[in-house]
Amino acid sequence: MGRGRRHRGRSHRNQSEESRENAPKPLKSDAPFDSTIQNRTWSNLDFEEYYKEQRIVKAEEWDSFIEILRKPLPAAFRVNSNGQFCDEILSMLENDFVKSLQAEAVESGEVEAIKPLPWYPNNLAWHSNFSRKEIRKNQTLERFHEFLKLETEVGNMTRQEAVSMVPPLFLDVHPDHFVLDMCAAPGSKTFQLLEIIHESAEPGSLPNGMVVANDVDYKRSNLLIHQTKRTCTTNLIVTNNEGQHFPNCNSIASEKCHHPIDQLLFDRVLCDVPCSGDGTLRKAPDIWRRWNSGSGNGLHSLQVVIAMRGLSLLKVGGRMVYSTCSMNPIEDEAVVAQILRRCGGSVELVDVSDKLPQLIRRPGLKKWKVHDRGGWYRSYKDVPKVQRDGVLRSMFPSGKSDKDSTTGEIASDESAEEVCDLPLERCVRIVPHDQNTGGFFIAVLHKVSSLPDFQEKRRYTRGRNSSEKSSYEEVSDTVITTQPEENKEEIVVEEEAASDNGLKLEKESTIKEGTVELGKEVPPPVKGKWKGLDPVVFLRDETVIDGIKRFYGINDESFPLNGHLVTRNSDTSTKGNVKRIYYVSRSVKDVLELNLAAGEKIKVASVGLKMFEKQSARECEAGSCSFRITSEGLPVILPYMTKQLLYATMVDFKNLLQYKSIKFTDFVHPQFGQKAAEVAEGYCVVILVDGTQKDGSEAVKVNSSTIAIGCWKGKASLTVMVTTVDCDQLIQKLAC
Repeated sequence: MGRGRRHRGRSHRNQSEESRENAPKPLKSDAPFDSTIQNRTWSNLDFEEYYKEQRIVKAEEWDSFIEILRKPLPAAFRVNSNGQFCDEILSMLENDFVKSLQAEAVESGEVEAIKPLPWYPNNLAWHSNFSRKEIRKNQTLERFHEFLKLETEVGNMTRQEAVSMVPPLFLDVHPDHFVLDMCAAPGSKTFQLLEIIHESAEPGSLPNGMVVANDVDYKRSNLLIHQTKRTCTTNLIVTNNEGQHFPNCNSIASEKCHHPIDQLLFDRVLCDVPCSGDGTLRKAPDIWRRWNSGSGNGLHSLQVVIAMRGLSLLKVGGRMVYSTCSMNPIEDEAVVAQILRRCGGSVELVDVSDKLPQLIRRPGLKKWKVHDRGGWYRSYKDVPKVQRDGVLRSMFPSGKSDKDSTTGEIASDESAEEVCDLPLERCVRIVPHDQNTGGFFIAVLHKVSSLPDFQEKRRYTRGRNSSEKSSYEEVSDTVITTQPEENKEEIVVEEEAASDNGLKLEKESTIKEGTVELGKEVPPPVKGKWKGLDPVVFLRDETVIDGIKRFYGINDESFPLNGHLVTRNSDTSTKGNVKRIYYVSRSVKDVLELNLAAGEKIKVASVGLKMFEKQSARECEAGSCSFRITSEGLPVILPYMTKQLLYATMVDFKNLLQYKSIKFTDFVHPQFGQKAAEVAEGYCVVILVDGTQKDGSEAVKVNSSTIAIGCWKGKASLTVMVTTVDCDQLIQKLAC
C-alpha cells in the first residue's frame, strides 16, 4: 500500500502551535467509516482550494475526484508467486470466491465482488469492491476474511494497496540485481521485490541478487522484519540507517585482505520517501482533519536529499524509482525537477508510458504554484525574504533565482505562471477516481553517467567556502564540475530545512584513509557497538557446522554452510553456546564481509534466514544433532538433505497433521512406522508422496511442489514440529 508515512520530526515552521493544539484528535486508521457524518467530517476546505488551484484534475472531473476520496478504499491483495500453493490459491479465487461473493456484490451495488487487477502480471494481484472493514464485519464475507487472514499469515498472500504495487514493477528487477529499498517499512514493497528476484531465478537455486531493506525508525524496522520473515529468503538484509545518510561501504585497499566487492552500489533503488500521505485519504480519513499545505513544503527538502542519496548509491546504468503516496506537486514533480537540475545530464527521466498499458495514469505536471501562510506564489521572486527559509527556489517549476545568474540584476516581472522545461510529463500520476484506488506518484530515473561533484558550504552557513561534498554525494566515481553560486546556496538552504525537520545532516568523505568530518579524521565505530543492535558474527565453530552436515547429510559443494552461517549476541547463551543460526546467500555474505571491513557503517537489524535452532540437551540423545531445522528454513535446505528423511502416504501424513504425535506402531502403514523407528533420534523431515506409492517406503525427488513437515523422532513416537496455523493450512490444502 502507499503507506502515507507522515513526518514525525519537529513541527513545520509554517504550522502554528495554536492550530496544532486546537486540532481535533486523529481517528484511528481502522476507525469505522460512518456515512452519516461523511459530508461533515470527510472534507477540508483548504485541501479542496489547494488542489483546485494546482489543477491536478480537470474542472469537470472535480466532483468525481472528491466523491471517490470520501469513500473507503477497497481492499487489495497480492498472491505470492513463489508460494508453494500459488496455483491452488488462484484457482480458489477464480472458481470459488468470484462466484460465491457475487450476490453480496450485487446487493452492494457493485458489478463484481473481486477481480484481478488488469495491469498486474499473471493475475497475481486482486481488487475487492469491499473495504477492509466490510470484509472484517460482514458475516457473509466471513469465509473470505478467514481465507485472507490464513493465507497472509503463512506467507502465501500479502494485503497491499493496489497503487503501492506499481513502483516495484517499474524497477525492472533481475535475479542478479542488488536492490536498495531506502524507506522500506512496513515492507510490502520489499516483499514484492524479493518475490521478483526469486521468481526469475533458476529453479532449485538461490538468486545471485539481494535486497537491502532500510528504514530509519527502529519500531518500523521490526514491523518490516516481521513482514519479510514470511518470504523465507536468504537474500535479504534489513538495515536501520537514515535514508539520506545511508553509509558508503568501501573496503580499504590492502594486500592482506581481498573482498569480492570493494564498494556497495546498487543496480536498482526504490526511493519511496516519507510524505504527507494525502493519497491515502480513503484509507486514513483522519488526514482530512489535519491536512495543510505546509506538510508538503516541510518535507520537500528531505525528499530531495533522500533521492539524491539514492542516486549516489546507484550504479551507472542503474534505475531508481522515486515515489510518494502524496498528490502534492511540491513533493512530487518539484522534487524530481530539482534532482534532474542537480544531476545535470547524468540522470534521465524514463518514459514508461508503454509499460503496464492497462494501468490508467496521468502525465506529470509541468506547472504548479507554491502555497504558504503568506498566500500563493507563482515564482520564487514573489516570495518575501522573511518567508524564504520555508519556501525554497527548488519548489518552483523553473527552480530559478529572482536574479539573473549572469548579470545579478532582478529578472523582469512576468505575471505568467512558471512552466518547467524538463520532461516531467514522463512522470506517472495515479488519481483515485480513474480505477477506484488511492493516489500515487512515480518517477523512473536512469543513471547514465557519474553524478557531478557538488561543492558545499561549510557547516550549512551562507557565504562560507568548503570543499566538502554533500552527504548525498559521497561517491568515489563522481566527475568534478563547477556549479553556479545560486545552486551552492540552494543546497545549503535545503539541508538546513531538512535539519529543521528533526533530521540532522552529517558529512563524510569516501577517501580510503577513513571518514573525514569538517576536516578532522574520525575513527570508524567500534565493532558491534550500535546501540540496540547486536553485531552479526560469522559462525566459525567447525564442530557445530560439521555436526549439522553429517547428521542431515548435506554436501558442502551443493549447499555450502561454511562462511554462510551467521549468528548474533542475542542468539548466544550466557555460556557462549549458539542458540540460533542464520543462513545467508553468497551476495549477502559478500556485503556483510564488506561491512565488517569498513567498520560496520551499516546498522544491520536483521539478516538472512533463520535456518537452525538449538534443542534442549534433554531432548537430544548421544549421536544426534542438537540443532533442528526451522520451518522457514526447511524449504531452502530440503533439496540438499540426504539423511533424516521419511516418506509418508496421504493418510499417515494427514494423521500427523491432525493428531500432532503418533506412536510408530499406530501408523496406518507399518512400513512407515518401521522406517521412522530406524532413523536417528532428533529432528527429521516427513515428505508427502503421491498415491502411486502404497506404503511411502521409496524416496522421491524433492522439488518446489514437494510438501514436507519437520518432526521430532523420539524413542517411540513421531511428533510434528509445525505451528497450529501451518497445520491447519496444510489440512485445508490437502482436502481440496
